[in-house]
Amino acid sequence: MAIDAVLQLKCSCNQYPWGKKGSESLAARLCQQTPGWDQKGGADSLPDPEKKKTDFKIDEERYYSEMWIGTYPVLPSYVLETGEDLQDVLDRSPKELIGEPTMKKFGHTKLPYLPKVLSISKALPLQLHPNKEMAAKLHKETPQDFTDPNHKPEIALALGTFEAFCGFKPLRSIATLMELEPLKQFLPDVKKPELDDQGVKHIVHSMLTADDDTIASCVTALEKLSPDTFGKDTYIPKLIPRLKSQFDKTDPGLLVALITMNYLVLQKGESIYIPADGIHAYLSGDIIECMARSNNVLNVGFCPTFERNSADLFCSLLTFTPHSADESMLKPVKYDGGKQGKTLVFAPPMSEFNMLQTTLGKNERETLAAVPGPSILIVTEGSATMKAQGKSFELKEGFAFFVGQGVELELESKDGLLMHTAYVH
Repeated sequence: MAIDAVLQLKCSCNQYPWGKKGSESLAARLCQQTPGWDQKGGADSLPDPEKKKTDFKIDEERYYSEMWIGTYPVLPSYVLETGEDLQDVLDRSPKELIGEPTMKKFGHTKLPYLPKVLSISKALPLQLHPNKEMAAKLHKETPQDFTDPNHKPEIALALGTFEAFCGFKPLRSIATLMELEPLKQFLPDVKKPELDDQGVKHIVHSMLTADDDTIASCVTALEKLSPDTFGKDTYIPKLIPRLKSQFDKTDPGLLVALITMNYLVLQKGESIYIPADGIHAYLSGDIIECMARSNNVLNVGFCPTFERNSADLFCSLLTFTPHSADESMLKPVKYDGGKQGKTLVFAPPMSEFNMLQTTLGKNERETLAAVPGPSILIVTEGSATMKAQGKSFELKEGFAFFVGQGVELELESKDGLLMHTAYVH
């Protein structure tokens, strides 16, 4: 009997304070679009706890941050038609759905990536995701805090205007800012002729380990300076009041982010890549995020003191790529597997996934060629009809699907469509 390799998914949305409230959250709105069990025939046999676990309805008083789409056990997706955990379905037919090349490549039957929709109203913690070697060590030592042994490089693809701190500024730019009197206290005692990456590491560590009074007085002093003092970084005096209102002027994340990191404002369709050990903090906007299969993170700023990890460990892991705003960008190219040319591919320098962006206008079509690994797709705008395996599927905003390896997709839209697809290449 042929195995159904195209499965509509039922997802859920978590709640962090940095999310958007109620229906203002795109992540929550998209998540709620999938029909509930009471609207879906054949699910009446599901036990009540299963229905409760998989149905999602927006509470206008809550803040919704991330819609997860995949098989990570913290917030797994379920097959809409049956209520089964998607991972259970994959485990029954791994060769047919995951494919032998992907299983051989990663050594398991799980999806090697995790797509999300994020809705961000205020800064996420200043953070990095540890590399594989360190992730394995941390997982072994404290599995309750580091829940897997994998790394977590990721991309963030803007669905509208999106602000982020990502990677370090060019050395010369940091050095120029560090000449400001309030910041000189964070420089190494022994100055080299020119600032290098070790010098930046010292600056970051000094800021992260400074006491509250030192941070607060430095922030206050920076606020008193003329905007012209900051040269081309005119955004710094504008962002200080905003970040202070979200956290506090004693939060070291303010100084690390504003002085050492690239501040980016992306528009719809633009993307950044965050490598393992890459410093970053998202500020605002709605994005598609996709990462290697992991949930490991080290936080050092833009969060309460008790939630911060070791500054020593954080700084020991820091990578200095990217080292400019332009290096942070992940630029798309035309996707060869889009037979009508309506699809772009974002291909980060990692093995776990690529991300497709398919855009259809009114009465347009696209055919996505079969790929040798599993895919997850999410419709973020519009609607279409999708044909696969001799069947027809309705696509609407918020609908998410798993697509098994080796399946070609034919898309036709009457009114337009924006769809994002993560796949193993």
